[in-house]
Amino acid sequence: MSLPPQLRKISPTVWELPVTYKEGMRVPARIIASETLLGGMEAGVFDQAANVACLPGILNYSYCMPDGHWGYGFPIGGVAAMDPDSGVISPGGIGFDINCGMRLCLTTLTEEEVRPRIHELVDLLFARIPTGVGCTGFVRCSRSEFRKVAEQGSRWCLRNGFALPEDLEMTEEGGCFEGADAAACSDKAIERGFDQIGTLGSGNHYCEIQVARPENIFDEVTARAFGITIPNQVVVMLHCGSRGFGHQVATDYLQSFLRVMTTKYGIRLHDRELACAPFRSPEGQAYFAAMKCAANMGFANRQVILHRIREVFSRIFQRSPEELGMRMVYDVAHNTAKLETHQIEGEQREVLVHRKGATRSLGPGMPGLPDCYRSTGQPVIIGGSMETGSYLLAGQATADRTFFTTAHGSGRTMSRHQAKKMVQGRKLLDEMEQHGIYVRTASYGGLAEEAGFAYKDIDNVAAATEEAGLSRRVVKLVPIGNIKG
Repeated sequence: MSLPPQLRKISPTVWELPVTYKEGMRVPARIIASETLLGGMEAGVFDQAANVACLPGILNYSYCMPDGHWGYGFPIGGVAAMDPDSGVISPGGIGFDINCGMRLCLTTLTEEEVRPRIHELVDLLFARIPTGVGCTGFVRCSRSEFRKVAEQGSRWCLRNGFALPEDLEMTEEGGCFEGADAAACSDKAIERGFDQIGTLGSGNHYCEIQVARPENIFDEVTARAFGITIPNQVVVMLHCGSRGFGHQVATDYLQSFLRVMTTKYGIRLHDRELACAPFRSPEGQAYFAAMKCAANMGFANRQVILHRIREVFSRIFQRSPEELGMRMVYDVAHNTAKLETHQIEGEQREVLVHRKGATRSLGPGMPGLPDCYRSTGQPVIIGGSMETGSYLLAGQATADRTFFTTAHGSGRTMSRHQAKKMVQGRKLLDEMEQHGIYVRTASYGGLAEEAGFAYKDIDNVAAATEEAGLSRRVVKLVPIGNIKG
């Protein structure tokens, strides 16, 4: 792909589109990527990053992370901070799967112990964790009780026996976005979400059994601080979000914003997918409260799935989760907007940070970190494809340039439709097992969509985040078993 002629190289990993690239840009747009990753980005990424730079109240730069690809409104991997008084909030800058995120759980088991039982383990995980489009969870709660879940997040899980106190400590924002108000969520959104707690869903969501092999450890000291302490240690990673509830919240407010954006607030943009409202407006505040509800559902969803994972491992290995060392490393959120304090033009200011397919990456000593990670920085989880592996990284102080944000995954290189045309799901499943990865899926078509070749090289993405000073590599985790929708 030919790059925009106006794109200029700021450093080996920073590329900038000036405000003259597109009429209406208020700030430059910056792409964080190696030269190799940059060359593989679609033209739409540059156009969308420039469109984001036109949003009222945007500060510093519109950013796109190394895993960036074309999305709805923002590019996936898009980051933007707004002045909360003069700026806007946009569902297109957060995403439909609000608080789609990653959670990593340790065990004290080794690959040598788990490999002989991988079929039994994956089969039971697949039986106990609902997967696929429209699946419903085992947690039975009324619509009114679900509203409590939406307002309380992981705290509801703790009160109802699905969490340990330390799970909340190891979850971003303690597993609850303060200020969530279920009254801001439509009945349709509640209807779509109340029976989906504890479900993976479909798409690129998965629960994966992984191994931390000695040759894949980049920083042994930090790895030990994160709990990776034995050779060939087995960990469990899961990736899912707020399911139909978050999707409906985003849909409701996109429609609401489209009705008032121009007529009431006089905001005109290049792309309707960036529909927005002033953050301090009644519409903006209502969406912010509803988005927090969806974020809390995402936390609760992953927490209940972790509860099931612990049950499955305990049953297979006939030991308690405590005896198996099944404690969390961390849970990171993607697809959120948060009020945070960052340095803008030399002064500390409160700003509204949109992260669309991007991960928070706090450096050592920063507020908001659990005490055990004060010296290391925040654990960062970057999920790869089910064939290639994922990364555990650590936040860096130098990530301040991107509002302490880094990549969230490997990022697609082709559409799901295109991937399905290139491989048969059944054939892919057999090939993966031949390579030592046992997979159970609710859909062969869904499996084909997630083939490894449909994604960027995860090693390149992780290396680019390190070179750019956003997050540093700690350990690569390779898959041996996977369930997906």
